[in-house]
Amino acid sequence: MEKVGLIAGIGNLPVEFIRAAHQLGHQVVVVAVVPDVAPELATEADAYYEVNVAKLNKIIKTLKKEDVSKVTLIGKVTKELLFKGLKFPDLRMLRVIASLHNRKDDTIMLKIVDELEKDDIEVVDQTLYLKPLMPQCGVFTKRGPTAIEENDIRFGFVTAKTMGGMDIGQTVVVKQQAVMAVEAIEGTDACIRRGGMLGRGDAVVVKVAKPNQDTRFDVPAVGLSTVQTMVDNGCSVLAIESGRTLFVEQKEVLALANAKGICICAVDKQF
Repeated sequence: MEKVGLIAGIGNLPVEFIRAAHQLGHQVVVVAVVPDVAPELATEADAYYEVNVAKLNKIIKTLKKEDVSKVTLIGKVTKELLFKGLKFPDLRMLRVIASLHNRKDDTIMLKIVDELEKDDIEVVDQTLYLKPLMPQCGVFTKRGPTAIEENDIRFGFVTAKTMGGMDIGQTVVVKQQAVMAVEAIEGTDACIRRGGMLGRGDAVVVKVAKPNQDTRFDVPAVGLSTVQTMVDNGCSVLAIESGRTLFVEQKEVLALANAKGICICAVDKQF
């Protein structure tokens, strides 16, 4: 059995990764780097550790101790940590922070990748085992988009691609081809809350991959939390980029969306 490492953040994606890797006969060593990760990680992993994200050297030493040579980074680790201040970072993390010429998402993650690779730990594609969770074009809910919502999806797709190209965020909320909110460091759910509030009902959420997405980290993903936030804030459509967005907890998501009259679809630039 090949061992695969998983540096895990918040959300259900790390659990989906373990299950997919197990189906292919791999063992999974999990290092949870933030509090409040899914409880299933501890019970389903072949080896489970909790190491604070600020302790970069300990994370790497833990993976080396387990003879892990390939690792995947999955789950939410908010970038706000770098602005609020990491608690008691080790020397290796301090060197990484000091070397940053900016604090864009890709800049930070590429530095982490570099540190892992210095110890001969390869960071592999997040989607290596999760391709089935990346749907192609189609409408998945009972309700499809209206003509007005289709125009908002097209407008939002172009806008989100532009924002992604600037490494700002991958989600926008629009209404009647006006931008209500753009995702920034606070994350998707906060963007949806702000956009839904400003849209005052029937806003459209569009999530895409960056034009030059590095699939070793930060692949766009949606799940139950995404749609629950939409419900709570009056958003009516979720459009994701086909073949490039992870769609998790699909059964639960579609049940909620159909009950609330929300449209969920996957689109591409030809939409």
